[in-house]
Amino acid sequence: MTKNITLSADEKLIERARQRAALENRSLNDAFREWMEQWTCNIEPGARYEDLMSRLDKIDSGRKFSRDEMNER
Repeated sequence: MTKNITLSADEKLIERARQRAALENRSLNDAFREWMEQWTCNIEPGARYEDLMSRLDKIDSGRKFSRDEMNER
């Protein structure tokens, strides 16, 4: 069952949130639901790490780095 709620926020903040959602090709509602789910769940640190790694997996540097490059400081 889905229930509607009403929230209040600064107009500029809402507009920026709508723009970001549009850039991510999703609705502000979807973004809010995702945030609410993450905020209310007691996710173990390991699960959060796995979630982050799966999201970062989509990032492509365009090339492979050498061992020396990866260990540079």
